[in-house]
Amino acid sequence: MAVERTVNGLILAIDTATPAVTAGVVRRHDDTIEVLAERVTLDARAHAEQLTPNAVAALADAGVGVDDLDAVVVGCGPGPFTGLRVGMATAAAYGHALGLPVYGVCSLDAIGIMAGGRLLVVTDARRREVYWARYRDGVRVEGPAVAAPADVPGAGEALAQPPLYPTAEGLVRAVADWTSPPAPLVPLYLRRPDAKTLAEREAAAR
Repeated sequence: MAVERTVNGLILAIDTATPAVTAGVVRRHDDTIEVLAERVTLDARAHAEQLTPNAVAALADAGVGVDDLDAVVVGCGPGPFTGLRVGMATAAAYGHALGLPVYGVCSLDAIGIMAGGRLLVVTDARRREVYWARYRDGVRVEGPAVAAPADVPGAGEALAQPPLYPTAEGLVRAVADWTSPPAPLVPLYLRRPDAKTLAEREAAAR
């Protein structure tokens, strides 16, 4: 009979699904989570330029190296195409280079799991829309989805208070299963990217 093994140790947590470029080092032992270091840059245009420096700085602040890591956690959105691509590609690169498991989580879960009670989490989706999900005691009960603010069901409910962006601790806590191999990373775009193929542009012009 196989014995389940859980991932404990040092975890690099990153997220680029929102304007916050987040990288942190977390020590996990079962249900105990300790954030050793975290670097966050609020700049929606700095994902590609700032993620790696933030990760390197967080590792330095924590006093550990990449060879000390046991896993990587990355927010998979929902978020803009470009931002998600940066974070997920970086996480996959760390995992491949270091032979580490890479766990993808819903970035909204990383916010919702840090609060109790009934909660509506929303983040900016641009185009006058928001990404949203509803939580009860940290568990997602509806969403994620994208809509105009006025079209979000139950928009009068309490909105998430700080943190308004995924944190390193929230990302790690959002991993539902540490005993099984992680599923392939799948980005939560929720809508088509702005870029269109030539065929799509020609079809739209007819």
